[in-house]
Amino acid sequence: MTPAHSQPPPHPAPAAKRIAQPTVRRLSLYLRFLEDVDDRGLTTVSSQELARLGGTSSAQVRKDLSVFGSFGKRGLGYAVAELITALRDILGLGREWRVVIVGAGKIGTALAQYAGFRQRGFSVVAVYDNDVAKIGTQWAGHTVRDVAQLESDAAREHPDIAVLAVPAERAQDTVDRIVRARIGGILNFAPVQLHVPAGVTLQTVNMAAELEILSYALANRDPEEHRELMPEVGGQRSDAAANRGGRRPG
Repeated sequence: MTPAHSQPPPHPAPAAKRIAQPTVRRLSLYLRFLEDVDDRGLTTVSSQELARLGGTSSAQVRKDLSVFGSFGKRGLGYAVAELITALRDILGLGREWRVVIVGAGKIGTALAQYAGFRQRGFSVVAVYDNDVAKIGTQWAGHTVRDVAQLESDAAREHPDIAVLAVPAERAQDTVDRIVRARIGGILNFAPVQLHVPAGVTLQTVNMAAELEILSYALANRDPEEHRELMPEVGGQRSDAAANRGGRRPG
């Protein structure tokens, strides 16, 4: 375990730009796990526990955290509250991020109603669409605005992030509008490759790819491990599990 750390780095964002996206993803996982153990009243956690929960190694945990400073005490683990504070600073969660949603359809509706956004400091401030039947209507607590207003609204309201939830055929034109509005971060749910200029961060949520990864994992799982994890049906184990336990079901 690494030596004790007193305070998180005052400006972690520049360091974050130098690390790979998988590392940032792991930091986000560590934060969620830490918040969970904090809710359960635990005050310390080991790198082995973080590694197990994050599906990585304790060495990787220590390497990920060492980019930003020295954390934890050898033999004692990491102080949960301290590491939560540091990771929230590293991930930029110490401030409110103003979010606009472009596309008042099913995906946009689900996102606007997701309570986790506000809990993480992401505040939905406006919703846009190009459908005249939706413009002016109330939608998830917001009045749907005409997407043609985006540039003028953004100049006045300064949103930080745009969530793009439009059909693929409209996505690039809409992204170009978002770029003209000088919004620096885009979370894209459209199933298409998009292009943005340098200085704009684009993150695409590819649900089909995530399902394909899950499909691969299921198709290539260890049959023995799968049988061990089979749930009991009707209060009894599967035949294979019961046989290993010295009895048959029924």
